[in-house]
Amino acid sequence: MSQKKLNTVLAAVVVLFTLYLGLSFVLPLGTSFPGLPDWPSDDSGFPVVKGSRELAMGLAMGILLVTGHRRALGWVLLMVAVAPFGDMVNVLAHHGSVAAALGIHGLTSALIAVTGLLILREAGKAQEAAASAPAAQLA
Repeated sequence: MSQKKLNTVLAAVVVLFTLYLGLSFVLPLGTSFPGLPDWPSDDSGFPVVKGSRELAMGLAMGILLVTGHRRALGWVLLMVAVAPFGDMVNVLAHHGSVAAALGIHGLTSALIAVTGLLILREAGKAQEAAASAPAAQLA
């Protein structure tokens, strides 16, 4: 499998999981909030705010993936990795489960960041190849 295909599969998994997660918070599917010791009540608005954030991030990444804007996708993936990192810090700051904070949110953040870095590396190599192609044709 080529590097580009692997990166595309990783990005698609991140996009689909983010959209699923967003929908699970917005739609009444009995969502819990992993890692926090006391769940906010369903009428607090917390699920809708969290779900809306996830949906917006998933849609942004999905649009960039579908339209082929690889470099922008890489940067957005790096930006999106901040959200689960913030969730990890929030869980730890509110005396939640360390295992959930690191195992769920920390690993998610790392996976998204690595995917973003891989796509940026791929986009950089493609840009270098495109820049050297005209020079090779002139010689």
